[in-house]
Amino acid sequence: MSQTPLPNERQQEELTVIMGEIAEKSQKLVQDFIERQHKSGGAMLAAKPDPLNLSQAYMEYTTRLFTNPMQVMQSQFDLWQDYIRLWQSTTRRMLGHEVDPVVVPERGDRRFKDPAWSENLLFDYIKQSYLLAARYLVDSVELGDGIDPKSKHKLDFYTRQFVDAMAPSNFALTNPEVLKTTIDTRGENLLRGLKNMLDDLERGRGKLNIKMTDYDAFELGRNIGTTPCKVVYQNELMQLLHYEPMTEQQHKTPLLIVPPWINKFYILDLQAKNSFIRFAVEQGYTVFVISWVNPDERYANKSFEDYMKAGPLEALDAVERTTGERQVTAIGYCLGGTLTEATLAYMKAKGDDRIKALTLFTTMTDFSDAGDLGVFIDEEQLASIEDMMTQRGYLDGREMATTFNMLRANDLIWSFVVNNYLLGKEPFPFDLLYWNSDSTRMPAAMHSFYLRKCYQENKLVEPGGITLGGVPIDLRKVDVPVYWLSTREDHIAPWTATYAGTQVLGGDQKTFVLAGSGHIAGVVNPPAAGKYGFWTNDELPPTPDEFLEGAEHQPGSWWEHWSAWNAAFSGGEMVPARHPGDGALDVLEDGPGSYVKMKVA
Repeated sequence: MSQTPLPNERQQEELTVIMGEIAEKSQKLVQDFIERQHKSGGAMLAAKPDPLNLSQAYMEYTTRLFTNPMQVMQSQFDLWQDYIRLWQSTTRRMLGHEVDPVVVPERGDRRFKDPAWSENLLFDYIKQSYLLAARYLVDSVELGDGIDPKSKHKLDFYTRQFVDAMAPSNFALTNPEVLKTTIDTRGENLLRGLKNMLDDLERGRGKLNIKMTDYDAFELGRNIGTTPCKVVYQNELMQLLHYEPMTEQQHKTPLLIVPPWINKFYILDLQAKNSFIRFAVEQGYTVFVISWVNPDERYANKSFEDYMKAGPLEALDAVERTTGERQVTAIGYCLGGTLTEATLAYMKAKGDDRIKALTLFTTMTDFSDAGDLGVFIDEEQLASIEDMMTQRGYLDGREMATTFNMLRANDLIWSFVVNNYLLGKEPFPFDLLYWNSDSTRMPAAMHSFYLRKCYQENKLVEPGGITLGGVPIDLRKVDVPVYWLSTREDHIAPWTATYAGTQVLGGDQKTFVLAGSGHIAGVVNPPAAGKYGFWTNDELPPTPDEFLEGAEHQPGSWWEHWSAWNAAFSGGEMVPARHPGDGALDVLEDGPGSYVKMKVA
């Protein structure tokens, strides 16, 4: 087997000289950065001790370990045996024998894709040694028998965070690609990387705000968010976008889309080739989309109820005024779906039937199993978040983004550390990551309500557990046809948790579709791409495992499957195409509107 050579003696000496030059040049970069911070008054916020409330979990874990010393000793003995096997395997390779690896990366692990990780004896040993230690640390969490399940989940999550952070691919001297690049560029890659890191610190005002894409490559209304539309209604919380028709005839019943306010709506309208909104317009739907405001401290007291009234309810009024149609079909995405189903329960109690069919994209209803996001929801952390929001009036969107990125740390954190800081490269222009970096703030009152009532207390599934507008709501009484779309690899709204909603909402016309990929890519999956596929099952058994066991796999995108389903509830006839401004509402401004362009400073 050919091997990628290690640096020879001359190259090692050259590398030492290069590192010295980098140190000298980097001093100037760091000094300039410090001077700019001093002049601008920038400084990192004082960190609170143990903001993640880990000390109690680790103390409980350690106490449990002492009660089972034999199991701990056996685990350590197994690790020692694994290392003995690795040493023997490496020795045999040195002698020219073909040997199988002791341990291999998990499928899809892209950290070790460089051939040197397998071809070079030393780097192969470093890789396997790391994988053995990582497996030992992660498996050790299971030794804490009897520990509180939530504490164990937290321990497992942060142990994995530590393990991911310590990967040899994240360090210059143990990453073969970085070493080769350092020699080839005489260290310019590390110098560029240091400048990239300092730029990220400056943009984050002392916090590391990793650049994930070329921010100058995209502009709303120019090359993303380009499906033609107009703003036909607005209030202090949202603008309502009415999309220009692309067919001569349209379905009689309009379609209202309620996106989450944690993110911006244009995830459904990135570019023409992957725009769900454009697809819906081309299918003959009269499409309206809520575009939420990016709130600041003035919105601190805006509540979940305010978002319901100023969002879906006022949007329904506006759609009727401009189209003359009283009823709509609706789509709610993620938190927008949670809001929409809560709104439906409120409307049911009020005798309001204006939403005749509902689609829920990756939407949590029953929060009893919130996946890894549950790690961030305990009394101590909630109190810390609420204290922060009380001071500001909102939760900074970048802090939310960091939480979501931690759920896929290797893809959304460490891959950029290697690319931007160690290899000194600029990130690739990617529309989805541009959107991901375009964060929004959360009003204090609304976000506190959502975290406590949904995630912590799981009150949404309790009849009367939540009161909106003076009305105790009951999701069991929501009896409109519902289409659930969830994704198999969702790290934000696990499909096994979203499936629970099928057992909560009432009615007898329910369809659950499980798409491939994750929270975003599984949704933004146009038919032309021909990717992932989806699973359907005419039955809705009590558990997700039973659903999947009896499900049939369909190739390609679920978009056309959904369109056929939604068309069945869209009036049964086609009408002349409706243009923004034709009805009782005048055009206020061109789409995508001004609200979506408000950025976190």
